[in-house]
Amino acid sequence: MRHFDFSPLYRSTVGFDRLFTMLDSLGQPDQSQTYPPYNIERTGENAYRITMAVAGFDESELSIEAREHTLTIKGEKSEEKDAESQFLHRGIAKRAFERRFQLADHVEIKSASLKNGLLHIDLVREIPEAAKPRRIEISSVASQAKQIETQSA
Repeated sequence: MRHFDFSPLYRSTVGFDRLFTMLDSLGQPDQSQTYPPYNIERTGENAYRITMAVAGFDESELSIEAREHTLTIKGEKSEEKDAESQFLHRGIAKRAFERRFQLADHVEIKSASLKNGLLHIDLVREIPEAAKPRRIEISSVASQAKQIETQSA
């Protein structure tokens, strides 16, 4: 993929630094693996759910962290030493993983649950009143003009 120079856009925009950084990172080859598989779904107008298949992981082996518009999910499997068993085929992955998701402004994690090997993370976008659009009244110039009184001597 070609690399685009966003520097001309920095001169004419304010506050879009994070957007340009994200666009620039899209051009980089994807270093992340496909493990574990996940779904992102919209469950309401401002509600989302990330579902990740983490079969074999316990709650204590998973960590979820939200920091500066980034959701990070880590899984670290503790090694089980079982001298009695000998695997003939090992198809269930037990490797550690780290998956990152970029979150939009005002997206907060509502809850997380683990059920039947699926990690569900519910997110909600709550826009504060100060950030919502508001109507600005336009006043006419004539109503604000002040009359100048002249005094005669």
